[in-house]
Amino acid sequence: MRILLVSDLHYTLRQLDWVVRVAPSYDLVVLAGDSLDISSAVPLDAQSVVILRYLSLLKGASQVVVCSGNHDLTGPDTRGEQAALWLAEARNAGVPTDGDSIRIDDTLVTICPWWDGPQTQAAIGAQLEAASALRSGPWVWVYHAPPPDSPVSWSGQRYFGDAALNAWIARYKPDFVISGHVHEAPFSRQGSWVDRVGDTWLFNGGRQYGSMPTTIALDTDIGEAAWFSVEGAEGIRLDAPLTRPIPQLSAMPEWMARLPM
Repeated sequence: MRILLVSDLHYTLRQLDWVVRVAPSYDLVVLAGDSLDISSAVPLDAQSVVILRYLSLLKGASQVVVCSGNHDLTGPDTRGEQAALWLAEARNAGVPTDGDSIRIDDTLVTICPWWDGPQTQAAIGAQLEAASALRSGPWVWVYHAPPPDSPVSWSGQRYFGDAALNAWIARYKPDFVISGHVHEAPFSRQGSWVDRVGDTWLFNGGRQYGSMPTTIALDTDIGEAAWFSVEGAEGIRLDAPLTRPIPQLSAMPEWMARLPM
């Protein structure tokens, strides 16, 4: 399965246009949180209407899933904790989102919300427990915050991550955890777009400005992943130990060369 990972688009419409354009080349497009931007002059309610339209376009081009991030919260839920209430409309339109798990061929994809309080955190634990019983092949988690104390959560000055994620990874051992949140991680010394904890691969593409977002392309059948940014491209094999520094791609792998980057 070919997966495109983007996150932290922060209402950058040029980058969303790019994602819509390339989406047909992938089996799954993952938006890993912070689709909205609380610092924008555009009200969140108006931003969410626009993002829902983009999700509709993506759904017409490929399978798409989206999780909430800290910028996506728009009000209290039934628990009284902040949540991305607007994503309920995405689910109603057929886009899997917070709290959902879907199967694509033999791959299980579990989409987790940003938690703002203990009840939502407990609900994520219950969600992962229930999803673990459905696992029969590769398991992908979409979870906006990366685990702490990892290069994928290093900002260049400190680690930003969700400590609750460590225990869940240790217990359930997913194959892939797709995150975002820490924009600087791939660009920082001692930071990275990829890490590995046991047999679990961790990804965070980071954020850049311009018309194209930072992206990670992942092919689970071939067993390769690559990160693309203004600084170039790096690639890894998923069936080999993770070594550092991660090699620059001097020649694009054949399957990636066919993708519109």
